[in-house]
Amino acid sequence: MKIVLALGGNALGDSAEEQLSLVKEAAKSFVDLISDGHQLVITHGNGPQVGMINNALPTMPFPECGAMSQGYIGYHLQNAIQGELSKRRIKKEVATIVTQVVVDEKDPSFQHPTKPVGPFYSKEQSEVLSQEQGFTMVEDSGRGYRRVVPSPRPVDVVEKNTVRTLVDAGVIVITVGGGGIPVVEDGDYYMGVPAVIDKDFASAKIAELIDADYLFILTAIDRVMVNYNQPNQQALDVITVAEAKKYIDEGHFAPGSMLPKVEAAIQFVDGHPGRHSVIAALEKTKDALLGNSGTKIIA
Repeated sequence: MKIVLALGGNALGDSAEEQLSLVKEAAKSFVDLISDGHQLVITHGNGPQVGMINNALPTMPFPECGAMSQGYIGYHLQNAIQGELSKRRIKKEVATIVTQVVVDEKDPSFQHPTKPVGPFYSKEQSEVLSQEQGFTMVEDSGRGYRRVVPSPRPVDVVEKNTVRTLVDAGVIVITVGGGGIPVVEDGDYYMGVPAVIDKDFASAKIAELIDADYLFILTAIDRVMVNYNQPNQQALDVITVAEAKKYIDEGHFAPGSMLPKVEAAIQFVDGHPGRHSVIAALEKTKDALLGNSGTKIIA
């Protein structure tokens, strides 16, 4: 199977040291699939990391901060995967592609930023950042205030042919890190824009472009829930696109949390009976592929 695995940025810890330790654990699940003969493309989020880079380097343009996050997260992932492959005597190449993702400059998100990035702040700290830096700050999940930036939908991936070539050659590819560096067309060039593309939608886009069989969206829970945290909470095993859309309309999935994951899963499989999306816990990836864990969304 050709599988795209989307790893959340929040699963990578709060520091470079913690991230390096966590990706070593994640690499075990990835290499389990590789050892079974599956071809992997790995994507990842960068919401916490790109915000921390931007705070440390406030004069650095936001697209360049995204590129930096792709580089160092990709380095940690490929280092950990290479080490796990070597330990198991599996000969495979791993490569990180600094990836640009095309967005529409007229995307409405540029007028209504919603994507949280960076650390949490107190109300007082957020007011200072808003006044001095011009940041848009919002309260996030009852844990404090965070900066929000535009989150446009991906239209295309500039390096898609490079990714395809490497995948066809059997290389394990790490791509569209952090949702990709958001760019708009500017004549013969692409111009970076200050935004963060949701990594789940970017993962669905690259999965579509390379004709993957599976899109795995890895999160902290085993299965998607309806009536979450209520007495009638229910875990979902296999649902159709129509059922998923019905649950969305009924308001079961929180914006900025489970909602974009389910929407991205729908985007990949809708109208394509041969494709499958799975939302599952990282450590249960192999079980989910076998149908013993996770929530599968089918056409």
